[in-house]
Amino acid sequence: MSTIEKRPPADPKQNRILAALPAEDYERLLPELKLIPLPLGLTMSESGDHVNFLHFPVSGIVSLIYALEDGSSSEVALVGNEGMVGISIFMGGDSMPSSTEVQSAGEAYRLSRKIMKQEFALGEKLQHLALLYTQAMICQTSQTAVCNQHHSLDQQLCRWLLMSLDRLHANELEVTQDMIAHLLGVRRESITQTASKLQKDGLITRRRGHITVIDRPKLEERVCECYAVVKGEYDRLLPHPRSAP
Repeated sequence: MSTIEKRPPADPKQNRILAALPAEDYERLLPELKLIPLPLGLTMSESGDHVNFLHFPVSGIVSLIYALEDGSSSEVALVGNEGMVGISIFMGGDSMPSSTEVQSAGEAYRLSRKIMKQEFALGEKLQHLALLYTQAMICQTSQTAVCNQHHSLDQQLCRWLLMSLDRLHANELEVTQDMIAHLLGVRRESITQTASKLQKDGLITRRRGHITVIDRPKLEERVCECYAVVKGEYDRLLPHPRSAP
């Protein structure tokens, strides 16, 4: 009888913020962290929901999405293992105006609102990292708004692909064109045309539910300055994985 090998649980230090904590702070927090799955398409919270948990992704991507009354929507930021989901907990608000949806399946470590507020009140390293991350997030949301207003869909799609791949540490995305259209707030037909052009120019390949980047340097040449601005701010403010203890 064959046995199925059980995969060991993800290491909390796969999240850059948790990895950067001093040993004493990390050990104090560790018993309070619970690993949960992030299945593709999961809505973690709706706009206006009371946020009860902070999530530290160790894999996958979570999108922050703002929806309008007419039913249209657009992604305002994305979060991977560089950050956290649920910053309203320590910023003084009970809820966020955006919803949070899993764009790429993965896992996250969950921390209760109560424990996060206790840790934040200590004024130690976690508070410092949380505030730096919030500053980086503000940069991302601001630059996304500028990009959506002033740059072509071709450039926006290149930015979105690069930012997503950075958080997956891979060259392939499991995503539909419908999902990309939903996140960028445009028609599916527009995404199809733009992606077809990128494929024709040899930057990506597509198959049902998947996009693979085959020439990242050319993609980086084609993207607008928004990608470099946001990436530079995250690299400046947050610890690099190799430097984390």
